[in-house]
Amino acid sequence: MKTRMEFAVGGMHCGSCGLLIDDEVEELPGVSTSATDVRKERTVVHLAAAVPAERIIAAIAEAGYTAVLVRG
Repeated sequence: MKTRMEFAVGGMHCGSCGLLIDDEVEELPGVSTSATDVRKERTVVHLAAAVPAERIIAAIAEAGYTAVLVRG
């Protein structure tokens, strides 16, 4: 099982954007933590259980941003 995934995220412009993404992703079952770095345009997700990358990308999209898996 993957325990860490990293996503390139587009459309962010401030720290609040990162908080919105983290809140949305952390609601997913199986996600331990989500940490978004707005300056690097990256979100790192730590998993406690298997979560498909597509589901995390969908959660980021629900928050209003684009995402692509870059590691994980």
